[in-house]
Amino acid sequence: MAKTAIIEEPGGPENFRIVDREVGEPGPGEIRIRHEACGLNFIDVYQRTGLYPLQMPQALGMEAAGVVEAVGEGVTHLKAGDRAAYASAPPGAYTQARVMKAAQVCPLPDGISFEEGAAMMLKGLTVQYLFRRTTPIARGDTVLFHAAAGGVGLIACQWAKSEGIRLIGTAGTDEKCRLALDHGAEACINYRTEDWAAKVKELTGGKGVDVVMDAVGADTFEGSLNSLKPLGMMISFGNASGPVPPFNIGVLGQKGSLKITRPTLFTHIADHATCQQMAKDLFDKVTSGAVRIRIDQRFALEDVAEAHRALEARKTTGQTVLLP
Repeated sequence: MAKTAIIEEPGGPENFRIVDREVGEPGPGEIRIRHEACGLNFIDVYQRTGLYPLQMPQALGMEAAGVVEAVGEGVTHLKAGDRAAYASAPPGAYTQARVMKAAQVCPLPDGISFEEGAAMMLKGLTVQYLFRRTTPIARGDTVLFHAAAGGVGLIACQWAKSEGIRLIGTAGTDEKCRLALDHGAEACINYRTEDWAAKVKELTGGKGVDVVMDAVGADTFEGSLNSLKPLGMMISFGNASGPVPPFNIGVLGQKGSLKITRPTLFTHIADHATCQQMAKDLFDKVTSGAVRIRIDQRFALEDVAEAHRALEARKTTGQTVLLP
């Protein structure tokens, strides 16, 4: 049996229930893993509220780290006793233990703790595909990154600095701006006190940025397009303020032949070999010290509702983990 946080219908954090669930044995291509820590992400909120519909009842959570207890037939990259971490669909990580497909579970280096592993997989692999797999970004290019003091943002700030990429961040308080600067952002704009789109143009000598990485969504979309230089790339990869409303695609031409994409991590990691290589790239950044995983909030699994309230209220910085 494993304590598991589930929801039975979409709604607020009060909808979480802690139940005991049978774990079972892994079948072909599967593993059983006992979690030491589980990650918390905004996609969990989207799923809980029904923005991303799920079949109910459903355990939430897209990433975790722990120890492999058993492997099914055909699994060769992991064995019982291995330390491992993953970001994977479908959800189900808010639990003490689970049986799941092995393809996206990655061996966790000894130099990375379980808490770091749980906190970094979805966010870190997201940063990996943003900087390495979405559009060419060269040393000296300029990136605008919204929510730069959040879980993905702090990894992105460090990643950009390690690659010689100029990152301009936005955040909602001066304290969060300082946090982004401390993690490698060249500049960070308090969007509550400044016209951030105008400031971006000022910081780029009127040219605009090469790439915008925007997980905020509706609130920042128009300003993000206005912050791009001609032929720039808009990467819209989240909806923290709500989904982007429909828009006239002709606007992209009017603003300088802009490009736009709406990627998801799970497309990038669907292939086993690609996922494992992306994870190795991320692990190398962490073990080399180029990227530090900052965990600012820890909650017991039983307090998952409180964790979601803090995340939705934008009261969190860095990473948040649940301890089962």
